[in-house]
Amino acid sequence: MNTSPTDSHRAGWLLYHSVGMFPGQEETMRAALDEFAAAWCRPDLQRWDYGLAARQQSLMQFAALVGAPVDAVFSAENVTEAFAKFVGGLGRERLSGRRILIAADCFPSLHYLLSGLAPILGFQLDTVPLGAGDHYVTDDAIIARWQDDVALAIVTFVTSTASKRADLARLTRHGRAQGSLIAVDITQAAGIVDFDVRQPAIDFAATTTLKWLCGAPGAGLAYVNPSLLDERLTPLAQGWFSQPDPFNWDLDKFSLASEARRFDNGTPSFLPYVASAPGLAWRLSPAAEGVLAHNQMLARKLIALCDHKGYALCSPRNEHERGGSVMTLLPAHVDPRALEVELARHGVLVDTRGRILRMSPGVLTSASVVDELARLLPAA
Repeated sequence: MNTSPTDSHRAGWLLYHSVGMFPGQEETMRAALDEFAAAWCRPDLQRWDYGLAARQQSLMQFAALVGAPVDAVFSAENVTEAFAKFVGGLGRERLSGRRILIAADCFPSLHYLLSGLAPILGFQLDTVPLGAGDHYVTDDAIIARWQDDVALAIVTFVTSTASKRADLARLTRHGRAQGSLIAVDITQAAGIVDFDVRQPAIDFAATTTLKWLCGAPGAGLAYVNPSLLDERLTPLAQGWFSQPDPFNWDLDKFSLASEARRFDNGTPSFLPYVASAPGLAWRLSPAAEGVLAHNQMLARKLIALCDHKGYALCSPRNEHERGGSVMTLLPAHVDPRALEVELARHGVLVDTRGRILRMSPGVLTSASVVDELARLLPAA
């Protein structure tokens, strides 16, 4: 595995749930951005062609990663915007008077979005609560709340506060029996846990490139099931790039593209996709083989350390029920922010959500980080 001189300084990086890194990332990202700057500033007529091709490359890479047809994926600034495009496109016809189901341990931004859309689109937002003392909403709890008046269920494949992995096959079987549409937030899974939009077949999925895909902020990627791409799936925000031919300027001949590109609107963004393409390319390359095994080896060591320190584990112990992170509850006498700062001072980078300590080992994380944590973490 090729590394650069700067990679050795990232051996204590446990923040893949927040920002991902891969070997040689700084150099390859810088080269991609330099190439874009040279092309964009060249005095010719090709700059838009180059920018569009760079963006399309990221879309094709995402399609390959999740087993989707290229014409079934689209871009957005972030996951929240991608969900807004999809849910808004479903419209009142599909949603009014019915429920959208989501678990309380979803990424909060999605809940904020849906709360705002509910009165506009006429649906009831139904949030499955956490059980008393639980760190994540169980699949059983979601299924118990999921009846045939659920128009859309939004499933978090891997949660951001417990790294609990949903049993998508089970949830999808149940949802199809209820006649529901099924959307999946794969942000904390894409790039570390295998995901295929066809197995089981789902209706929508979205992620950012920022985390395990080792990209940049501003590059949201989404998939929509081609069977939904009919005249009823109409984006609320439309623009010149929503058309079959973006260069149609006839006001009387506007129509929506038949493919997922209908969710584009105005002038598309290029730079986040230029910066994210190297990470996507690395993830799809043979160089990324063994990443999950490395992650799980370090996760086992981190869980053992938490047990030794007397910390309550928030994540599932079974690695088949867990994403790429280990999350644990800090003792009451530990100040979370002060601990973050102290660990960072010794080259160990973690973060906290309230009293939950989040640790996500990736390809650049060294096994020595566990020894450092054993030395630095206070006992319960």
